[in-house]
Amino acid sequence: MSPTTTTTSLRSLSFSLYASSNSTPSPTPIEIRQLLSSSNRFYGLSSSSSSSLTTSSLIGNLVFSSRKQFLSLKVQALAAETEQPKWWERKAGPNMVDITSTEQFLNALKDAGDRLVIVDFYGTWCGSCRAMFPKLCKTAKEHPEILFLKVNFDENKSLCKSLNVKVLPYFHFYRGADGQVESFSCSLAKFQKLREAIERHNVGSFSDVSSSASEKVEDSSE
Repeated sequence: MSPTTTTTSLRSLSFSLYASSNSTPSPTPIEIRQLLSSSNRFYGLSSSSSSSLTTSSLIGNLVFSSRKQFLSLKVQALAAETEQPKWWERKAGPNMVDITSTEQFLNALKDAGDRLVIVDFYGTWCGSCRAMFPKLCKTAKEHPEILFLKVNFDENKSLCKSLNVKVLPYFHFYRGADGQVESFSCSLAKFQKLREAIERHNVGSFSDVSSSASEKVEDSSE
């Protein structure tokens, strides 16, 4: 073997060793992203589906929270509403009485003496009854000398039937020994009819006596 050949072989060997040493693979670090990707694949998920699920869960939580707050507010509103008396449960004053039985009705008329008594037959479901009730309360406040009796039609059907009450709202006027002096149906649009009936039958009442007495005092002072 010639020196030239030996030198070439050594060079070739050293080159191959150098190449092999440089080509030896170094351990590749495992990234967290790869671990997540592999775990997602294990559970049948992709990285995109995982992120979309996270977003969906966040949106779902927000929607649930908003709905829960809305329901809470609605419950509070309903609770406040139930605490308020129903329209037919409100009273204008001590001269407005709820009738719950026929016996109570007869006793109220008896105890009224010569006082004018106005009986309001109503229904809780009656729109006209509800519409005119505030005006009726105002009238009761304006005439404390008049006794107003409220009769719930559904709770006193036998009484209403015996009094021939067939439409609502309906009114009966009673006055002492005269008994029933007038009866008619009325509505908010025809409320003046009720006022006119009061003027006709509220004669000799406490208000009239007091007004006549004041007139006498004025006459004597002149």
